[in-house]
Amino acid sequence: MSDARYAASDVDVDLGRLFGSLARNWLRILLAALAITGLAWVLAGLATPLYRAETRILIEARESVYTRPASTGLGEGDRSLLDQETVASQVEVIGSVDILREVARQLDLASHAEFGAAGETSTLGNLLILAGLKSDPSQASVEERVLRSLQQRLSIHQVSGSRVIVVRFSSPDPELAATVPNAVADAYVAGQEQAKRLTNAGATEWLEPEIEDLRRRVRDAEARVAEYRASSGLLMGQNNSVLPTQALAELSTELTRVRAERTSAEARAATIREALAAGRVEAMPDVLAAPMVQRLRERQAQIEAELADLSAALLENHPRMRALRAQLEETGRQVQAEMRKVLAAVENEAGSARQRESGLVAEVNRLKAASAQAGDDEVELRALEREASAQRALLESYLTRYREAAARSDRNSLPADARVFARATPPHEAYFPKMMPILATAFGGSLLVISVVVLLRELFSGRAMRPAAGSPAWVEEQHFAPAQAPTMEPAMDHETPAAPVAAVEDAPPAAAASTPAAQHAAHPVESAGNPDEEDDQTMAWFKHEEVRPEDKMPGETMPADMMPEELGPEEITVAGIADQLIGEEGGRVVFISPEGDEATAVSVLVAREIADAGLRTVFVDLTWSGAPSAAMLESRRDPGITNLLAGRARFGDIVQGDLYSRCHVIAAGTADPARAMRAADRLPMILDGLHSAYDVVVVECGAAEAQTIDTVADDYTEVLIGAIDPRAPAVAAVADDLEALGYGQVLAVTPTGRAARRLRKRGRFAA
Repeated sequence: MSDARYAASDVDVDLGRLFGSLARNWLRILLAALAITGLAWVLAGLATPLYRAETRILIEARESVYTRPASTGLGEGDRSLLDQETVASQVEVIGSVDILREVARQLDLASHAEFGAAGETSTLGNLLILAGLKSDPSQASVEERVLRSLQQRLSIHQVSGSRVIVVRFSSPDPELAATVPNAVADAYVAGQEQAKRLTNAGATEWLEPEIEDLRRRVRDAEARVAEYRASSGLLMGQNNSVLPTQALAELSTELTRVRAERTSAEARAATIREALAAGRVEAMPDVLAAPMVQRLRERQAQIEAELADLSAALLENHPRMRALRAQLEETGRQVQAEMRKVLAAVENEAGSARQRESGLVAEVNRLKAASAQAGDDEVELRALEREASAQRALLESYLTRYREAAARSDRNSLPADARVFARATPPHEAYFPKMMPILATAFGGSLLVISVVVLLRELFSGRAMRPAAGSPAWVEEQHFAPAQAPTMEPAMDHETPAAPVAAVEDAPPAAAASTPAAQHAAHPVESAGNPDEEDDQTMAWFKHEEVRPEDKMPGETMPADMMPEELGPEEITVAGIADQLIGEEGGRVVFISPEGDEATAVSVLVAREIADAGLRTVFVDLTWSGAPSAAMLESRRDPGITNLLAGRARFGDIVQGDLYSRCHVIAAGTADPARAMRAADRLPMILDGLHSAYDVVVVECGAAEAQTIDTVADDYTEVLIGAIDPRAPAVAAVADDLEALGYGQVLAVTPTGRAARRLRKRGRFAA
């Protein structure tokens, strides 16, 4: 991993040591909190007790259905009072200066010392006045000082979600605390009634001259209507229409009916002609309906039946047969004659209809001209009638309102749209100071503030800090200090001490080969003989640098895992590679498993190890079989990366949770792989998006060729080989291909292999 990209802090906060400071200083914290609580108790005992009382006013329509004006709807007044803006406006009206001034005058509040009528101030107030931080109350009038004190002690608000207004007042005198809100409510209700009376009287005075003027205008408008109707001769018929228009409508209806009859007669005549020409009697309903034709048709049917009966016993030239055929021909001629008669009757009917149509058309044309002239005259008449109707309606409305206003003014029935439903009573218990809440708040607040001060002091002193994981101080603490303990007394004969050898032999293979102290114990002669080169080798190991054989000092023995014959696919365990990735704080890891689906379990184990360590990890299955993700999910039919590439799923639909760890899984998917691979150029963008959301992105490519991973690998990608047998030919072939492509010597991750050295930079990629 790039150290510049994934840098760790040098120090972390030791929460145990930080909060342990509270336990070490608990006595001081408690004593300070008790002292502050005692001070609060003394100050609360010196405060003047205050009493508070409240009066509640309900905003509602006081008029009943019997007193409400007839011009308004039954619920119109109630609906206007339900408006929240109206109730909020009444809150401002109650607290207005006019009402408060009236209350102060009625109750003679200037005689009470608590309202500051004398203009006296305390010593602190005098100092503030001298410093210019406060105005001198003695400069204001007595009424102004009383009103200011009254406004400060008075609280008026609307109860949320209702039409109730609460008037609340506080005073050291319980009687005065109840008297003031009651007086304010009474003054408000009286003011509302007075305002209604004034409004009603003003409306009555305004309506009287308006009604007289409207009466004159209505008479003039109706006179103009009657005069114009007489001069234009617009006589009214049915449905409020003039006579020419009514006659035109009736003749138009008759003309339409005659035209329909003429068209029907002509159509029937044409049909009869065609039937006569074709000899089809059955196609003519008018002919078949004639009684004579019906009898002749019955005769024809009878003769045809006799011919059919006799044809079985007689020859065609028999006199009886010849007589029947002659009768049949004669009957046919009679049918044709009757059909011609029917045709003549239908043609006569069509001609009569044409004549009636011509007469009606002429009369309609005449009435059209008369109706057009009447229409022009009617337009002017209707304009005059509308003017007269509007003046009449306005006059009737004004008369109704005037009568209602006059009646309500005479009876004085104008109740205010508010009523006091809960009057204030003198309270027996002071609302301030509340001793128990004050003491509880003082004690709890002081504990919190003092605890925060102690924590900040411990934090800023540096005693609550410890080296961060991955920092040089942490590495030295984890590796150097424990390993140097056995070598505090080096052997004089350069032989390996028994205790260090046993410790190294008993340690797990990964741990034994992954620390410089273990390598020092494994080669004591070389280390004891040349301690400076040992330190150089150790620092090179921590910097992820490879110690090459040609760099070895003369007389120094190469470690077993660095011998030339060991080069190739180096082995590392799942736990070892997971620890290294966790220490480097994540990134992108690409696995190739040349041994097939069985070897893909290695990448699954690595992803689970990293996820369980606390890093946000996602496993991406790019194999053809989908076997790795199938072992992590409940169903193989879940959407996955192929569905996303094929456009069949969204990004949020393909991320699943592993059944056995905290790792997230993106399955291979159920879409057509060939279609999904057509959008393979989107894979780098998808992986970059996952990299920004997760700490570690583990990509399993399966038995893929080394040349195909350029799509999923970037300059900060770890390329690893998942293997069951790291010495298998397929594993060696993939390792050689990766090395040829510039990936360097790649690690082979096995479930239980021997430990390898830490990851190193090889070429473009970290392998």
